[in-house]
Amino acid sequence: MKKTKRIFAGALAALMMALAMAGCATSSETTDSNASSEGEKIENKTYSIGVCQLVQHDALDAATQGFQDKLTELLGEGNVTFDVQNAQGDSANCTTICNQFVSGNVDLIMANATPALQAAYTATDKIPVLGTSVTHYGTALDIKDWKGYSEANVSGTSDLAPLDEQAKMLNELFPDVKKVGLLYCSAEANSKFQIDTITPYLTDFGYEVKEYTFSDSNDIAAVATTACDECEVLYIPTDNTAASNTGIIDNIAVPKNVPIVCGEEGICTGCGVAALSISYYDLGVKTAEMAYDILVKDADISTMEIGYAPATKKFDKDRCEALGVTVPDDYVAIETAAETADEG
Repeated sequence: MKKTKRIFAGALAALMMALAMAGCATSSETTDSNASSEGEKIENKTYSIGVCQLVQHDALDAATQGFQDKLTELLGEGNVTFDVQNAQGDSANCTTICNQFVSGNVDLIMANATPALQAAYTATDKIPVLGTSVTHYGTALDIKDWKGYSEANVSGTSDLAPLDEQAKMLNELFPDVKKVGLLYCSAEANSKFQIDTITPYLTDFGYEVKEYTFSDSNDIAAVATTACDECEVLYIPTDNTAASNTGIIDNIAVPKNVPIVCGEEGICTGCGVAALSISYYDLGVKTAEMAYDILVKDADISTMEIGYAPATKKFDKDRCEALGVTVPDDYVAIETAAETADEG
């Protein structure tokens, strides 16, 4: 009886080992098969990507560059072509560009900034559209019951740094200020979203808050002058029109000794003292990884959640010194172009 049990136990162990080995082999074969399938899909096609960028400035440029660099790395040189078009800050141009991409039957549209995303979303419900440098997709796409994904042919990455943390940063730097001006473009829906969101956080700190809006670049100087005359500190959200006109704002704010806290590093470099900022290049990289999953792995864009990048407290050293602003030790100095060139 004992001998029979030993024989049975041995046979059972051998059977289990065989099944385990078969399972491992099947798993390995499946993995190899998937990798092979992806490789064949890339080799057998050259992907055509249309890139619509709203306007040329450092943040959007970095996002586009990160997207191109990473997607080229993932797909391989010669397997992807980019048609990069700049709308020169005009929403109507975004519409024309995106319609051209649709007519050209590109494989994917990368829409850099909110008006570009809106134009691409309107132009097609079939071609995958990935946005980047977009603050809030529910607002941009007018989706009331926003779930974190679109349930349509759109996804992408957001450049929104936590607005409650931005308010804390402003209070950390300027705890004794009484009046804060909020300067932004009224034509940019995502700028309005940021202002509406950060205002309660600022009022909770005891600040008197007032909005100062410009409709386009033509009235920035007049509006910024009024804001600086009436307020001790200004806040500018992630705003494309402001980002393209930081020189105008800086030439008004610095002589009037008014510091500006910004929603992103590019604006801060141009006219601010500090920003809770993300890397737009890394945002572009994340967008490219999402594009790869859609193009090669057949990921469902309609349920693909919006991606984000970590935020860092940064400051402009020269402007802080000029305005007498002292920052805590955990802030990172923004590198100037000259410093970056020296390191290279």
